[in-house]
Amino acid sequence: MDDIDRKLVALLQQDATLSVAQLADQVHLSATPCWKRVQKLEASGVIQRRVALVDPARIGVGLIVYVAIEAHDHTPAWLENFARAIAGMPEVMEAHRMAGEVDYMLRVAVAGMAEFDTFYKRLTAAVPIRNVTSRFAMEQLKYTTAYPVRITGRARSPA
Repeated sequence: MDDIDRKLVALLQQDATLSVAQLADQVHLSATPCWKRVQKLEASGVIQRRVALVDPARIGVGLIVYVAIEAHDHTPAWLENFARAIAGMPEVMEAHRMAGEVDYMLRVAVAGMAEFDTFYKRLTAAVPIRNVTSRFAMEQLKYTTAYPVRITGRARSPA
């Protein structure tokens, strides 16, 4: 990836509805080479998909919970069962295998405490878990879906 590709990625992370003409103008290319670059970024998996970001409160999601999980055991079978269980739980927005005291960290989005309690019961019934610790978000201070894109100052000749 050169700087033009990086600029395209940064622009699309901010607004995926930008037209090819708008993108091309901002990266100083004509429309066809710009569109080819975007297609190449999609084909290579740099751009995985384009989505709409919604206001969680306006769709009834009022509580974000970070759930730290200590595994019952560390076998491949346990991990496979755990991964399958959380894949079927739409409340789980993110799941990460961690280093340190906690084995897995989930970001869970629910309407409120009663819905979280129902989720918690489903989670603990799905697979054996040594320990579950939940932390409730009180206020969102920053939120972004855009990864930092470093522009190096080196660009290929426009293609």
